[in-house]
Amino acid sequence: MNESRFRIFDGHNDSLLDFFPPFGDGQPEEFFVGNDRWQLDLPKARRGNFGGGYFAVYIPGEDFAEIAEAIKRGDSDALAAITVPVPYADAAYPALQLIAILFRLEEISEGQFKIVRTAAEMAQCFENNQLAALFHFEGCEAIDPDLNALEVFYQAGLRSVGIVHSRNNHFGYGVPMGFGESPDNGPGLTDAGLRLVKRCNELGIAIDVSHLNYKGFWDVANHTDHPLIATHSCAYQLCNSPRNLMDDQLDAVAQTGGIVGANFFIGFLNEEGSWEKPTPISRLVEHIDYMVERMGIDHVGFGSDYGVIPAPVDMPDISTYPLLMAALRERGYDDEALHKLAHGNWLRVLRATWGE
Repeated sequence: MNESRFRIFDGHNDSLLDFFPPFGDGQPEEFFVGNDRWQLDLPKARRGNFGGGYFAVYIPGEDFAEIAEAIKRGDSDALAAITVPVPYADAAYPALQLIAILFRLEEISEGQFKIVRTAAEMAQCFENNQLAALFHFEGCEAIDPDLNALEVFYQAGLRSVGIVHSRNNHFGYGVPMGFGESPDNGPGLTDAGLRLVKRCNELGIAIDVSHLNYKGFWDVANHTDHPLIATHSCAYQLCNSPRNLMDDQLDAVAQTGGIVGANFFIGFLNEEGSWEKPTPISRLVEHIDYMVERMGIDHVGFGSDYGVIPAPVDMPDISTYPLLMAALRERGYDDEALHKLAHGNWLRVLRATWGE
């Protein structure tokens, strides 16, 4: 059976970094032609029936060159140790550079790529075979504590924020990307972080709890009016990375009507948390199974993290999504369940967050 008919919406990709030195030296025009270096470009998206997703603006800091090299050589120990905060004064310019790349992709796409600001626009992109791009901050370092920049970025199209990356900022505290550690590693949100949650609720900006520490997660849960969203996380019970969610966190996501996008990064999938161990697609399916059984089919989606990750050996890039859908079919998921996992759950949660 051809599983490519299920249009995919994905909760996280870092493909903007392909155009941002020192990690990548690509030009936006290449996105529409494709190349062998990237995990996500338009030709691969078409082959994988990828209909859109969160395009992350990750704020590089002074350690960005080290991060890029650690990822390229697969050095998990070096990358897990990199948690240098990025001051607001140093974050604004690189954020604008990355956002400009996102706008440039839309401008030169000839209608093939659209930045979506509403759930209706997202649904329309699926109907028109346009790639729907959701402008998302992965870490809010480029937003000042008084939230003036939040208002400006919202007007520019920002519709989702991850409060922190795996480092601390003036809003909250992140978890490291090591293995075998607890996510309960520090205080919760700061006063500025609580104000950020409140204003995002008022504006209709989705809040991503991926990368937040345990107390920060619960601060969001206790102060947001919207469904909880973890754009790219997996099950801590199956892989003891602090980047994954513990059972009580998964339960809270489901209780709010939220969603977890299953992450494809092998360091969050296999039992050892290894970034080097060849990890098959079946292990990703096990995480999806676990979360579906724990939370229900309405609360799980995909959040691949494509762009920079060591992925399952049989899913090296976004074009291989039909293989995942086929594997889930073999596991017993029917058409209705596959539709929900592919994009139905994401569309429902974003409608509840943004309105129509």
